[in-house]
Amino acid sequence: MVALLRRFALILALIAPGIAHGEQQDIAAAARGVVRVALVATDGSDAYFVGHGSGFAVAPDKILTNAHVVELAREEKNLVIGIIPSEGAKTYGGRIIAYSPGNDLALIQLEEGRLPVSTFYAGAVTDGQHVTAIGYPGTVDRAQGLGLKQMVEPLATVKTSGNISSGRASRSFDTLLHTAPLAAGNSGGPLVDDCGRVLGVNSFGSVSDGNDAEFGFAVSWREVASFLRQAGVSSLHTIVGCRSMAEADAADASLTQREAQASEQKDRASADAREQALARARDDAERDVITARENAMAGAAVLLALAVLGLGAGGLFYSQGKEKPASWLIGGGGVLLLAALALFFLKPSFASIEERVKLPEDKSVTSNGAFAWAGDNICKVDLNRSRLTVSQPNDIGFNWAEGGCVDGDSQYVSVGTRWQRPTVPDEHNFVATSQFDPATGTLRVQRWLPDLDTMDKVRALVKDRPIKGCGSDSDLLGRIATLQGDMTALLPAQPNERIVYHCQKGRLAPADPAE
Repeated sequence: MVALLRRFALILALIAPGIAHGEQQDIAAAARGVVRVALVATDGSDAYFVGHGSGFAVAPDKILTNAHVVELAREEKNLVIGIIPSEGAKTYGGRIIAYSPGNDLALIQLEEGRLPVSTFYAGAVTDGQHVTAIGYPGTVDRAQGLGLKQMVEPLATVKTSGNISSGRASRSFDTLLHTAPLAAGNSGGPLVDDCGRVLGVNSFGSVSDGNDAEFGFAVSWREVASFLRQAGVSSLHTIVGCRSMAEADAADASLTQREAQASEQKDRASADAREQALARARDDAERDVITARENAMAGAAVLLALAVLGLGAGGLFYSQGKEKPASWLIGGGGVLLLAALALFFLKPSFASIEERVKLPEDKSVTSNGAFAWAGDNICKVDLNRSRLTVSQPNDIGFNWAEGGCVDGDSQYVSVGTRWQRPTVPDEHNFVATSQFDPATGTLRVQRWLPDLDTMDKVRALVKDRPIKGCGSDSDLLGRIATLQGDMTALLPAQPNERIVYHCQKGRLAPADPAE
C-alpha cells in the first residue's frame, strides 16, 4: 500500500508541472486580448488622466468593458477614450457604441487597429472552480509610481487568482462571486478559467473598512451574451470543458492501450478461429481423399472383375473356333484391365490432403492502410483525445490527394509514414502544425497562441517566400520542412490546443448562410 501511494505521488509530481505550465500559457494567451481603457481629458494642448478601467476584445475591433468605466465619457464632451493594449507599441482611440448600465456593460468601437479576440466559456461554472482575474488594478500602478505617460503606453496586465463561490449572485443582474483579488482599475477586465476562456466581466467588489475588494462580482456570460446579441456582435464561445494537456495525454494513452488490447484480443480470436477453420478444412479434405480412394479402389475392383470375365469368355469362344466374338471379348477385357489398373494407380494419395484444404474467405479482415483516403473526407473531433481551449469541436472537410496535397492548395511533407504541414495565418493570432496518418485516417492539429513578438518572428519566416500551392518540387518541400523546424525553435514545447480528428470518406455539407 505504501509503495502504491508513493508511486501515485510520483505520478502527480510529474504531471503537476505540466498542468501548471499549461494553465499559465493559456492565461497568458487570454491576457493578450485585454486592454486598459483610459479616460483622458483634453484642454487645449494639455491632457489630464481622469481614470481608467480594463476591457477585452470580443471582436478584432470591439472592446467589452463595464458601463461605469466609460460613464463619464458619455457626460463630459472633453473626455476621450484611449485603448491601450498589453503588448506592442500602438494605442488606439475608441468610441462607445453600446451602453447598458442595468447590467454594467458597454461596448467600445476601435477607431483603428485589431486585437486578439477572447473566447467565452458558455458551460456551467462550478463551485470552488479556480479562476483568474486579468486587468489593470490602480493600486499596482500607484505602487510603481506610474505617470500619465507610462499609463497610456502598452503595459503587461496583472493577474490574480481565486475561486468561484456559487449561489451568491448580485440581486441587480446575474453575476459570479469569486475570491480573485480586485482593485479599482480591474473593472471591465475578464475573469477566466484555467484554459483562458472568459467566464464573466469583473464589475465590482465587496469593500471592507475602506480597503479594496476582498470578494469580486463578475457579470455572467448570460448577461454578456444577451448584451452582445442586442449589439449585433457575434462572440466566440465554447462549451467544451477545460482539461490540462497532461490529462489529455493520459486519456489518449489509456485509450490507445485499450484499443491495442482490444486489437490484440481480436487478432488472437481471429487466429483461433482460423486454426479451427483450418482443422475443419483438413478433416474435410482427409475424408474427401479417403472417400475418393475407396471409390477408386472399388471401381478398379469392378473393372478388374469385368476384365477377367471378358478375357475368360474370349478364351472360351476362341477354343470353340469363334474367333470374331473371341477377339472382341479379349480386346474389351484388355481395355477393362488397363482401366482398372489406371484407376487403382491414379487414386488420390494421402499427400494430396494439404492441397485440398480450402479456407473460407476471412471477411472480418480489413486494412485501413489500403483504404482509398484520396478525395473528400469528413473529419470528426475525438474529444477524448483532444484538448480544446478556444476552438469549436466542429467537423471539418479534408480533401486528400496522393503525394500530400490537401484541399488542392496545401502541400504536406512526409515524415516517416505520416505527413505534416505548418500553418501561419496572415491575420489570426495563432500558428499550427497539422499531421495526417493515411494508415489510420487520423488528423492531429496542434495550435499555439503566441505573444505578439513571437507571432511577428514566425510571420517573418514566410514573409519573403510564402508557401502556397501543391507540388513535388524539392524547393517547395524543403521550405515547408525548414519552416516546421524554425517554428518549433520559436514556440513552446507544449501547444495551447491539440485537436484530434478521425476522418472518413464523405463530403462536408455546406454551411447554412443563415447561421
